[in-house]
Amino acid sequence: MRSADEALARLCDVRAKVSAHYFIDEDGRICQLVPEIGRAWHAGVSGWAGRRGLNDNTIGIEIVNPGHEWGYRPFPGVQMDALAGLLADILERHGISRTNVLAHSDVAPARKEDPGELFDWAMLARQGLAVEIGPAAPVEPDARRAGALLKSVGYDFDLPATGLPDIIRAFQRRHRRHRVDGVLDAETMGRVIALADELAAIERRPSSPVG
Repeated sequence: MRSADEALARLCDVRAKVSAHYFIDEDGRICQLVPEIGRAWHAGVSGWAGRRGLNDNTIGIEIVNPGHEWGYRPFPGVQMDALAGLLADILERHGISRTNVLAHSDVAPARKEDPGELFDWAMLARQGLAVEIGPAAPVEPDARRAGALLKSVGYDFDLPATGLPDIIRAFQRRHRRHRVDGVLDAETMGRVIALADELAAIERRPSSPVG
């Protein structure tokens, strides 16, 4: 949306059939729009790790930004700090793994771009609130292997009109943000393998408090 007020009005309009549990403005202000126990309409047709219709079992957080259509820009530090505090609280209270902190573009790769390549996933990862893969050794691209690995980490290839380039682009928006083109090059292939290895390692580690 073009402004925070416009976005908030739409999220609060029952006729729009779109909502979220939380709304974080660029100044760090947090509004709770839907109780966590309630269902919010933020993900739409979506899938992750074998689950569909993620409105049913996720907590949706909308983060104010004009987006790619209206002047996409970096997320202010105060806004990211507010998000980090909210995430730490939600993950601890519900026992949610940082591996299940997802972008809308992760769960609906053909339809959604947010929060996009300017979002500071690395900051959340440093605080144990998300997973983000940095530089990795390049590997010769192998579409079949990449597809299998991306499916194993959670991406849903069976969503309508969703192909490998859509999922590669979603992966890049989060894990290879300096170039988002949907092309499986050697750099992207290396990071796909690194992500699969990292998630497997996390599953083997004893659980620990978030923070």
